[in-house]
Amino acid sequence: MEEKRATISKKLLKIVGRTNAEYGLVKEGDRVLLGLSGGKDSLTLAHIFKHMQRVAPFDFEFKAITISYGMGEDFSALKRHCKEYGIPFEVYETEIFSIAKEKIRKNSSYCSFFSRMRRGALYTVALEQGFNKVALGHHLDDAVESFFMNMFYNGTLRSMPPIYKTQKGLFVIRPLIEAREKQLMYCVMKNSFPIIGDEACPAMRFDIKSPYVRANMKAFMQKIEKEFKDVFKYIKSSFKHIHDDTFFDKERFNF
Repeated sequence: MEEKRATISKKLLKIVGRTNAEYGLVKEGDRVLLGLSGGKDSLTLAHIFKHMQRVAPFDFEFKAITISYGMGEDFSALKRHCKEYGIPFEVYETEIFSIAKEKIRKNSSYCSFFSRMRRGALYTVALEQGFNKVALGHHLDDAVESFFMNMFYNGTLRSMPPIYKTQKGLFVIRPLIEAREKQLMYCVMKNSFPIIGDEACPAMRFDIKSPYVRANMKAFMQKIEKEFKDVFKYIKSSFKHIHDDTFFDKERFNF
């Protein structure tokens, strides 16, 4: 059976291509492990990688992997989808959900706990199977929201880099980091992708309130963008033009 091909906008492909070239995210001979949650961001990235393999002037391998928390998730629809489009795919079984019941402290951040555990499982698979890079589906909205969350709640200037290196030598890359969330949502809707939503989040099975900080920040940025339509463009530009000697950190003064 002939593999299906997704319809991806030229603008989105151009953004990802430019980001990849600027930061050297995927190169000749790379073996990339994509963390595929089944949501709109990582699923769109899987299809972009498939497109890149057809048109890029270099060869690379990639595989999508979904981390199972061990709570009886059904990934059959995602498996069928990846098979239809020729996307290499694997489900990696863990006992993260059971561990959470024993280890996580009351009133601690469930989202943070599951995120760390999932990331650790991704790194483990990458090292075991000989991948040199791990790809995540974070986009520009994520980076901007994280920047202001860190500023307002932690008192730090911190965001999400396009690429960084872990202590164990893996490179973590974010090829969608300059794309807008709405562009990814359009791609999913255009292709009628079967996305997995919050129902797959293990935190939903605990008696806790839904995370409000990121939701509040998303609403905050939506309000600002209504008043200043180019705000994301200028924030993205500011992330590339950092005058760190103009803040209050004496270690960064230039004299």
